[in-house]
Amino acid sequence: MFTRRLALSVLSAALLSAASLVHAQPSELVSLPLTPELAQKTSITAEGALRKDLAYGVYQTVYSPFDQSLYVASAERVPSVRGGVIYKLDPVTLDVKGTIYTDESNFGLATNASGDTLYVTNSLAAAVSKVELKEDGKIERVRFSNTSFDDTKMGPRTIRHDPQQGRVYVGAVGAPAVIWVLDDRTLDLVETIENAGKWVTGLLVDSASHRLYAANGDGEVMVVNTQTNKIEQRWKPAGIKPALLLNFALDSSRHRLYVTETKEQKTVYVLDARNGKLLQELPVGDALDILYNADRDELYLTHREQGKVSVLDGANYAVKAQYNLPDNPNSLELGPDSQLYVTVKAPFTPQYKASKRESVVRIDLKNIKG
Repeated sequence: MFTRRLALSVLSAALLSAASLVHAQPSELVSLPLTPELAQKTSITAEGALRKDLAYGVYQTVYSPFDQSLYVASAERVPSVRGGVIYKLDPVTLDVKGTIYTDESNFGLATNASGDTLYVTNSLAAAVSKVELKEDGKIERVRFSNTSFDDTKMGPRTIRHDPQQGRVYVGAVGAPAVIWVLDDRTLDLVETIENAGKWVTGLLVDSASHRLYAANGDGEVMVVNTQTNKIEQRWKPAGIKPALLLNFALDSSRHRLYVTETKEQKTVYVLDARNGKLLQELPVGDALDILYNADRDELYLTHREQGKVSVLDGANYAVKAQYNLPDNPNSLELGPDSQLYVTVKAPFTPQYKASKRESVVRIDLKNIKG
């Protein structure tokens, strides 16, 4: 059954792996404030990546060209703490340049084309916030009332912006799930796309093709026409096998759509983006988040259970580099000048709180040979 506990696990860690729950640590008191010393303290990993231990509840990141900063969503998953923080980091040093305090926990992040506005999922509050980054900017919020079959509220997970349509797409974790379509300026609910299967997880906007790709826990890739907001195709790359599909990447030049599966099949499916034909499965083991970098023709993967990030050749999928980032690498973001950012989770306590301060890592891709 779709229980509150399972919903939390899906929302909180971009779908928690079983291993992270098994190794959860007992709840203990933690020191929440990020002191000036910690705000500027970093370390270097064995492979040469820059790592900062940042906050208790780090989730997604997004780079903003508006102020050349890296923003990090934090849920502040600490006992007796309510609300969250969005951290503003220097994209090179990872020094903390500022903080935006919110009255709800923050999970997913997206930005508009100019980078002066953040869109944030407040998953546990069934809400989405719009955060203006200009001076004297404000925070606006929309709350959703949709419920699953057991009357629990659906929680927003992934959020994506489509500048061409002026829309923000939000995937709901529910059963049956929906995709909310918002006006990117007003946050008005423009449409609710229904019958989206069990748990809408990953979303990817392909503005050039007027498509939104959406993944769900029924093993489906749904193809949404962004001009009509209708689901036009449903693909099942795993066939009849159980699959919890998660996140997408798109290689437009080769018409390759990648989608990760980290729970049942532990692979990456390579599909023809035009018709959904299964081209290949990548034998990489568990894979959570994925990004494609056209400038370097590379794929980046987080392996939550393995505690690693992989860099693959975009043409033949050869492994070019791997980075050991314990405990649980989570989400990915590309910045300018070949910089890759990774959030790294810690095991949760039985109360779904962070067991220790979680991290943001910067990988300088220019150091990768070949």
